[in-house]
Amino acid sequence: MMKARKIELLAPAKNLECGLAAVDHGADAVYIGAPRFGARAAAGNSLEDIAELVRYAHRFRVRIYVTVNTILRDDELADTQAMIWALYRIGVDALIVQDMGILRLDLPPIPLHASTQMDNRTPEKVRFLADTGFRQVVLARELSLNEIRQIHEACPDVSLEVFVHGALCVSYSGQCYVSQACFGRSANRGECAQFCRLAFDMEDARGEKIVRGKHLLSLKDLNQSDVLEQLLDAGATSFKIEGRLKDVAYVKNVTAAYRRKLDELFRRRPEYVRASSGEVRLDFHPQPDKSFNRGFTHYFLFGRNADIFSFDTPKSLGEEMGKVKEIRTGYLTVAGTKPFNNGDGVCFLDERGRLQGFRVNRVDGNRLYPQEMPRVKPHTPLYRNFDQEFERRLSRKSAERHIRVSVELSECPFGFTLAMTDEDGTLAAIAFEQAKEPARTPQEQNCRTQLTKLGNTPFEATNVVLRLSDNWFIPSSALSEWRRLVADKLMQARRIAYPQETARINPHFIPYPATELTYLGNVMNSRAARFYHDHGVAHVAPAYEQQPVTGATLMFCKHCLRYSMGWCPTYQKGRSPYREPYYLVSSDGRRFRLDFDCKRCQMKVSNEGK
Repeated sequence: MMKARKIELLAPAKNLECGLAAVDHGADAVYIGAPRFGARAAAGNSLEDIAELVRYAHRFRVRIYVTVNTILRDDELADTQAMIWALYRIGVDALIVQDMGILRLDLPPIPLHASTQMDNRTPEKVRFLADTGFRQVVLARELSLNEIRQIHEACPDVSLEVFVHGALCVSYSGQCYVSQACFGRSANRGECAQFCRLAFDMEDARGEKIVRGKHLLSLKDLNQSDVLEQLLDAGATSFKIEGRLKDVAYVKNVTAAYRRKLDELFRRRPEYVRASSGEVRLDFHPQPDKSFNRGFTHYFLFGRNADIFSFDTPKSLGEEMGKVKEIRTGYLTVAGTKPFNNGDGVCFLDERGRLQGFRVNRVDGNRLYPQEMPRVKPHTPLYRNFDQEFERRLSRKSAERHIRVSVELSECPFGFTLAMTDEDGTLAAIAFEQAKEPARTPQEQNCRTQLTKLGNTPFEATNVVLRLSDNWFIPSSALSEWRRLVADKLMQARRIAYPQETARINPHFIPYPATELTYLGNVMNSRAARFYHDHGVAHVAPAYEQQPVTGATLMFCKHCLRYSMGWCPTYQKGRSPYREPYYLVSSDGRRFRLDFDCKRCQMKVSNEGK
């Protein structure tokens, strides 16, 4: 019989609170920022907090991955090495890295994952990383289902991590330099300035306006919750939720939603199983559209399509609720089936495509009484971007996670033996000295009641077996003490039995799938350069952050504005009335040239200055 494949739901954690919530709401693994050198500089965490998260997560065999995925200067490598050793000592399961200089440090035997910042989109690149020693590879978000399948077929032994939910970078990750060029804030150093969420005019070569004041590089958010089975069958093994800057309500809601989807899927497809332990019970109904989102897209999973961008606003739209039916003095009526709550936040796009919003003061059926009446017209779609009742529910304890155990009470020569076996097969048993005295009343129900009281532990008794030769009297106090001691021993046994993985970098020569690296290689330190030289790269250029390149392409985008306008010569056989090249013009007068590489199906953005 073929062994079931373990599938991982990987949730984000901005901080310890978010990490604990991710575990409670069903994550199989959690990724969190290191104290320094993570690709979200604003989301660093102390070693003490990470250690506490590790201890809690490992109860449920949930793995903790720490991001150390910025490119590094030479003077930062010693501190990075010391930090990695500290992370290893507190039990972190893997590091997510970008800089190959890390592979030339004195590393502990901690598994490494290849960050999406490495631009992982070909079988050759994934094969190289796996052969070098990476345990898991995070694929580029832009890949289609067929491209994921091709990588899996070429590298069937490699764990492939794919993004399934959250914000999308418009440029291939690791290949975006516009924030550094314009603001001195490097995305590869964890300081992205969110250039792609700004508003732009679009002009042609003659200066004629094509579009005014639109967020032309802003994409919708990813949501693959309805195609998880197809991703599994294509070879994905880890499903990643984006959001290391998101709040705890987002983590709870989205993690729980994907946990439910996966558990339903596993019941139908036993060849796939979850990668951690413990059953999750929720006190709410998860709905991803109630958390921050700009509208949802499958992106390029099924090929190029028009439903990927959010030109009107980079802000959260939330949940679609219906349409304005009519406007009255002091209130408006809504045509829709979803109920509003007092205090809800509502938004809409006005006639010029600008996002507007209002707070609901009072609700009476389908009548909304705003704090201030908005300028909105009938038939305008309304969205709820803040659900007062839902947020209140998520602000409290909203889930519990328990490990199933089987409890057995039996006799031994000098008393009784109590044993507990958990769902992972871990066993703890203690023999207790106790006189065997016949009871005057039936004892079975009391024994079962006392032995299932595991409320102060992560365990839940799903089966109690009594192997007793007579109706012996055992005091409730004794049963309670035995239960506590065996549960403690089982917890210790789980800690000892935790399947901590180790890994070493392969020291042998493996040819890198290119013989030259430009600034796109993101090589910022001498050890990274040495790594590539040692793997057959003849010429290694310095990172853009170290040595800016005049006229360099600053963004490489699968998103294409020529396609968005209906002018793609390949897919739409369209023809533009405007003269190329086109330019994006920001509010401060900066100009960015657009070039279209149809052979690679990419749009390139370069800086033209003011």
